[in-house]
Amino acid sequence: MVFSNNDEGLINKKLPKELLLRIFSFLDIVTLCRCAQISKAWNILALDGSNWQRIDLFNFQTDVEGRVVENISKRCGGFLRKLSLRGCIGVGDSSLKTFAQNCRNIEHLNLNGCTKITDSTCYSLSRFCSKLKHIQNYCHELVSLNLQSCSRVTDEGVVQICRGCHRLQALCLSGCGNLTDASLTALALNCPRLQILEAARCSHLTDAGFTLLARNCHDLEKMDLEECILITDSTLIQLSIHCPKLQALSLSHCELITDDGILHLSNSPCGHERLRVLELDNCLLITDVALEHLENCRGLERLELYDCQQVTRAGIKRMRAQLPHVKVHAYFAPVTPPTAVGGSGQRLCRCCVIL
Repeated sequence: MVFSNNDEGLINKKLPKELLLRIFSFLDIVTLCRCAQISKAWNILALDGSNWQRIDLFNFQTDVEGRVVENISKRCGGFLRKLSLRGCIGVGDSSLKTFAQNCRNIEHLNLNGCTKITDSTCYSLSRFCSKLKHIQNYCHELVSLNLQSCSRVTDEGVVQICRGCHRLQALCLSGCGNLTDASLTALALNCPRLQILEAARCSHLTDAGFTLLARNCHDLEKMDLEECILITDSTLIQLSIHCPKLQALSLSHCELITDDGILHLSNSPCGHERLRVLELDNCLLITDVALEHLENCRGLERLELYDCQQVTRAGIKRMRAQLPHVKVHAYFAPVTPPTAVGGSGQRLCRCCVIL
């Protein structure tokens, strides 16, 4: 339908802009684009960002190039919540970086079949799009993905990633506090090449999930499990049995870990041959006995023991006599020195020792 100048002027006068925008919000992309060509007034209404909260470009995939995505991102900005670029093989990292910078409220993003994108896009999304709930990229060559602090990412999103990225070697999920063992299960069943897993502050993960992961991902080299507060020695036992390549492990604030778990770790192939870094900050059940076990880890280079209240200076010195090259970082409680009768005790400050 083509409006004359008079008709156009009449409808614009009779209906307020808010109502016209409401009407436009029900139109699909093609219709919006056609309306944008009617007049200057309708162009402004049709291209208003509020009308472009959900966009699916699958039907136009052969025509969608990088500049199209960039223009959409500039037009929609913070309004855009859902975008499907499924099949848009002309879209690459540069365009998606611009998109990520402009559309920081994006929640659902489908990049299925976008074969030009690389880890660079994943970096851009993790840096700028903290509200992402789903990433469906199916990038079969993807080896590294950083989703740190994407707090709205759910198990469903991680499952979709794992199903499409079987070559994944490094994954950062630190700060994704909604994740459960379902994500670890997806990793275990789909990503056998996984070498690095960062899952700090994922407080819902349990021994069950890490058991399945250890039994399927034998190439694990580095794991950050800080504040995975539900895990116990059982996780260490499974890692000791199934992950001989483990080099760095953070268990800080995992307060259920005990000396027995460290015993299994230190007596394992990874403990004897590979383990270089072990972080046990705020592991309140760890004692000097654990340090005796760690004497078996001849390659250990750094040990973190901040606020391990049952570890003593004497215990650290005994371990260093066996492992003189290891650097130990630890806090010790304040000390009250002896004073004369009637005098006042002076407390020494908390101190950090690096041995």
